Amino acid sequence: MEKTMIPQNYHSELNLHDTQIAIKTVKDFFQSLIAERLHLARVSAPLFVDPGSGLNDNLNGVERPVTFDIKEQNGREAEVVQSLAKWKRYALKKYGFSYGEGLYTDMNAIRRDETTDNIHSVFVDQWDWEKIIKKEERNLNTLKDVVKTVYKCLRKTEKYMAIQYDYIEEILPHDIFFITTQELADMFPDNTPKEREYYIAKAKGAVCIMKIGDTLENGEPHDGRAPDYDDWSLNADIIVYYPVLDIALELSSMGIRVDRDALLYQLQKSGCEDRINLPFQQAILNEELPYTIGGGIGQSRICMFFLRKAHIGEVQSSLWPEEMVALCEEHGVQLL
Repeated sequence: MEKTMIPQNYHSELNLHDTQIAIKTVKDFFQSLIAERLHLARVSAPLFVDPGSGLNDNLNGVERPVTFDIKEQNGREAEVVQSLAKWKRYALKKYGFSYGEGLYTDMNAIRRDETTDNIHSVFVDQWDWEKIIKKEERNLNTLKDVVKTVYKCLRKTEKYMAIQYDYIEEILPHDIFFITTQELADMFPDNTPKEREYYIAKAKGAVCIMKIGDTLENGEPHDGRAPDYDDWSLNADIIVYYPVLDIALELSSMGIRVDRDALLYQLQKSGCEDRINLPFQQAILNEELPYTIGGGIGQSRICMFFLRKAHIGEVQSSLWPEEMVALCEEHGVQLL
């Protein structure tokens, strides 16, 4: 999308004070509901990790994490998390969770290499969640069942917010539409992945795009995924059509996590065999960690969506380019 897009005749229905109240309303309702439906317990999570642990999320493999040294520990280096995708699986074992149980936590990250626009910020806040499954549940049916549960929570939250605020209308369809990245490429062969997402989201209202990370028949991946947490054949994004900006808006990314075979294949495919000897990856290869499914749900993204805001900076505090701040001020878009 463009660097900053201001919808014609846009104005926020809520002032800054009421926006803060509404943000808390969305977050309190949704996190309570998702914890209940997925059987998740809230836990504390790290803001930074040891770079040598292999626990940090490498995202698409090119983003630079924020690092700093710790004076008391002889200059030991620490790395601000980019997500908790790997840490959660390790934590489920460490904290003694059992089959069918899971955890969720507030994840705050700094993405220093992010290109900011209406929906992207240097600051990332999301609910990270993870739960234990059986090996035989590592299949698409399990993935789809969890996607449907998350989507029902999104719909119920929208319904709740529509009751609380007269200006909010329900726009999410009753059911979410499932499609794989290859099926999407076959449907729109002459378009880019982002264009495909837009067309299918606008047509269906809400879509679950599955199997992200591996190469398609055209030799290109739909999108990048780190090779050592999601199984590329068993992951998905929940994307909705957002009429305020006329865009496809990703609200959640999730997946069944790699087992030994998937990890070896994906490390080799992505040229990341050097990670094999890291502690986290060794724990997977030695089958010391539970089989899990997990994901992230963008806190500011869902607040932006449910409150019908035009810029993510209206629901979170961050640093923005001067020209973006000036443009927003000119058009009455109040950044926090």
